[in-house]
Amino acid sequence: MDSDKFIFCLEAVPDIETNNVTEVLKNLEQLAMEHGVNSIYKTCDTIEGLEDSLNALVYDDHNFKNYEIIYFVLKGEENNICINDYMYSLQEIAELFEGKLAGKILHFSNAKLLDLDEEEAQYFLAVTGARGISGYGVDFNKMPSLILDKAFFSLFKEEDDMFEVIEELHQRHYNLCKMLDFRLYY
Repeated sequence: MDSDKFIFCLEAVPDIETNNVTEVLKNLEQLAMEHGVNSIYKTCDTIEGLEDSLNALVYDDHNFKNYEIIYFVLKGEENNICINDYMYSLQEIAELFEGKLAGKILHFSNAKLLDLDEEEAQYFLAVTGARGISGYGVDFNKMPSLILDKAFFSLFKEEDDMFEVIEELHQRHYNLCKMLDFRLYY
């Protein structure tokens, strides 16, 4: 990830009017200071907020091509995300962003387990145009993924090839990848 490439982070919060500094935001700031990986951080409390934030990124941000990773910190179960107690399927999310995420890697923190079968993953990738979806098979309650998320993002600063990054991540953080059950669908 060149110095002019960014991570776009979207975190679901109970109320966007409350200005709480979350652990995710603290970790993104730390990532910028320690590794020079810049990010844009937004919160949402509705599906419309998620859609508006991503549409603003796609249509209004002239640096959109520089966002390699879209980082979702959203709760959920199975193949759904939960925003403010409402569930949305990943299929619905894919259809909302049909063709708009070309070449991006969508990374889910382990606030939501990522457990897709091959057909679901291929549908999501085909509809959105994303080049990969990554996340974890172990949920936040057992161990938060923030440490491995930061390591994953910092490796993109050194290497653009998604497969090289994944290989390096596993070499450097094998035990953590195993404990959190890191997953990549492409």
